[in-house]
Amino acid sequence: MLRSVKLKDHMVTNPVTVSAKDSVLEAIDNIITNKVSGVCVVDSDNNLVGIVSELDCLNAILNATYNGSGSDVGSVENIMTKEVVTASPSDDIVDTAAAMMKVRHRRRPVVLDGKLVGQVTVRQLLGAVKEFSGAS
Repeated sequence: MLRSVKLKDHMVTNPVTVSAKDSVLEAIDNIITNKVSGVCVVDSDNNLVGIVSELDCLNAILNATYNGSGSDVGSVENIMTKEVVTASPSDDIVDTAAAMMKVRHRRRPVVLDGKLVGQVTVRQLLGAVKEFSGAS
């Protein structure tokens, strides 16, 4: 059903990003506005420095509420995952899908020389399956 292809053919080439210095509330706004489950965190040179999910944001909100800090939920750098598993544009889509399933990740940033060039998500993987199956 799914033949071997490269990630570059199915990745999102303009993933939603935030800065580590952005507030968690800004990250939440980006997640909601763009209807995604998480965003990549990049520095000013577009180097990937982390990833933050909607669950990370929700946890930060709950912690701020529980600790009485109100609307001051802090910055993205305090809640992001810094050790991110990445992929290369030339990686095989089947191998990447299997690796994502093994660790239950919904997204994988795609980097080239440390720079964020895209992202592949479960949605893109499902789209590839649909494309190869000939379903409309």
